[in-house]
Amino acid sequence: MRWRRSALTALLAAALPVLPDGRRNGFAHGVAPTAVTDDSLSGAGGTAPAPDRPGPHPADRNGERAAGFGPGPAPAGRRAGRGAPRARLRAWAELLRVSALFSVPGDALAGAAAVGRGPGRGTALAMGASLCLYEAGMALNDWADREEDAVDRPHRPIPSGRVSPAAALGAAGILTAAGLALAARAGRPALTVATGLAATVWAYDLHLKHTKAGPAAMAAARSLDLLLGATATATASTPPAGPGAPARRGRPDNVAGAATACAPALPAALMLGAHTYGVTAVSRHEAQGGSTGAPLAVLATTTALAAAVLRESRERTPGRPGATGADAHAHVRAAVARRLDAGPLGNVADPVRLLAVAFTAAYLRTAGPPLLHAALNPSAPLTQRAVGGGIRAMIPLQAALAARAGAPVTGAAVMGLVPLARALSRKVSPT
Repeated sequence: MRWRRSALTALLAAALPVLPDGRRNGFAHGVAPTAVTDDSLSGAGGTAPAPDRPGPHPADRNGERAAGFGPGPAPAGRRAGRGAPRARLRAWAELLRVSALFSVPGDALAGAAAVGRGPGRGTALAMGASLCLYEAGMALNDWADREEDAVDRPHRPIPSGRVSPAAALGAAGILTAAGLALAARAGRPALTVATGLAATVWAYDLHLKHTKAGPAAMAAARSLDLLLGATATATASTPPAGPGAPARRGRPDNVAGAATACAPALPAALMLGAHTYGVTAVSRHEAQGGSTGAPLAVLATTTALAAAVLRESRERTPGRPGATGADAHAHVRAAVARRLDAGPLGNVADPVRLLAVAFTAAYLRTAGPPLLHAALNPSAPLTQRAVGGGIRAMIPLQAALAARAGAPVTGAAVMGLVPLARALSRKVSPT
């Protein structure tokens, strides 16, 4: 019997190194066994955990702590070397909410469509400026909330020690400067709008978010973002034909002229701002939950906005890319208006109108159900899901606004961002 026990001991010792790295006896090395829950609503098992469950560190499907996730020392050995760069990249992706980035380009594209122009150099510059300023706001938001997050959201990158406060603040400053520099390339009017947008973002993150003016400030930021796209598209200088040749403008390069050129974009900017106001109002309860009235009110607002998009008439028809409103003929404008206003949903046989209806339905489908669930059960995970749905719903809303303005190709391009945003939101939470 003694030789059998010795043989069994030798066999187990030989088999021990074959077990998967980091897991022996069912648990990760040096980590006490903890219960792992699979909650698709709160994000465990793929995204950051819900704010109401700050206790255990996020775990992968095998129940192991993510490499380098927490403030403690990273696991030794081969996996630590491989995981450190990936962990840093994930920390910055969470800090900057990269899955929410896909809701930004549609602002500039919808603004360009609203002023009757196709996307051009100015639109591209506006999109770059918007992305930089949006990410600056995300980094600044977490820097300003670092003490609050240490209590309510200890899994966030700054309180967990994965990103330093100084690095987050520095990134916010650099991204803001980059956004303003890109806007300046589109002309003085675009820089003026971008400056107002940057000031609104910093004021919101540093002070206004904790006041009653918080949702209004965030709504103003989104509206200004759409107007930035409209302004940059309508007023951007034409690049010179050759070396030493002066830039051909032919477009207003003063604030007063730009305001006149971009006035048609105001209704779209206000609708996007109203949606943003509602999402921000709901987000104030995403850490603790408990609000039924806010999701219900925002659900009613979402329905009203969808109806407004379908009802809205245009007294002009967008021209070809680069054309001005004076180039459009009156009888064409009247014909388009009649087609759009025929019946409660318009003439659905018209492809442009059909696309507008389809995009508006996608907007309702994306934002509505999560809001209803949060109203029926105002828990923190469902409220957080409603906020994420509201962020993603901005994309079909932008597409509907573009199609409604007579730019179906632009609307379809914006809608192409939806699957990308959905796929990335499974890995990095947009809230």
